[in-house]
Amino acid sequence: MKNKTLAAWLAFLGGPLGLHRFYLHGPRDLLGWALPIPAALGVYGIGRLGRYGVDDPWSWALIPLLGFTIAGCALTAIVYGLMAREKWNARYNPQAGAQAAAGATNWFTIGAVVISLLVGTTVLMASIAFSFQRYFEYQVEEGRKISQ
Repeated sequence: MKNKTLAAWLAFLGGPLGLHRFYLHGPRDLLGWALPIPAALGVYGIGRLGRYGVDDPWSWALIPLLGFTIAGCALTAIVYGLMAREKWNARYNPQAGAQAAAGATNWFTIGAVVISLLVGTTVLMASIAFSFQRYFEYQVEEGRKISQ
């Protein structure tokens, strides 16, 4: 039986690695295997930022991929945590009854939802701010080149 609380925590903590997808859908889940790609590209962007500085256009294009992946997985954890018991069991535990304990919400589930909301929102806003800041700085630099 697939436990809702465990799935929510896996989506939050191991989401960028696809752990929640493997837990719920098995090792043949293609999205589970695809999730680490943007996360790895974002980590590579952070490495480029450290190596080449803030003026590296590839780093400001790659770093938000990690942020958006983390924010998306946090949103997935919220969706899992807030899913009704009957809907959870119908989707992930069809062999069990609608009131099976695996779909129950408890304080650990709520904790995953709250922490996912806090961290996911922070990471999403930081990724958007970083992207737009670097984009507008780049536009100003290019405008100065044209005007000279």
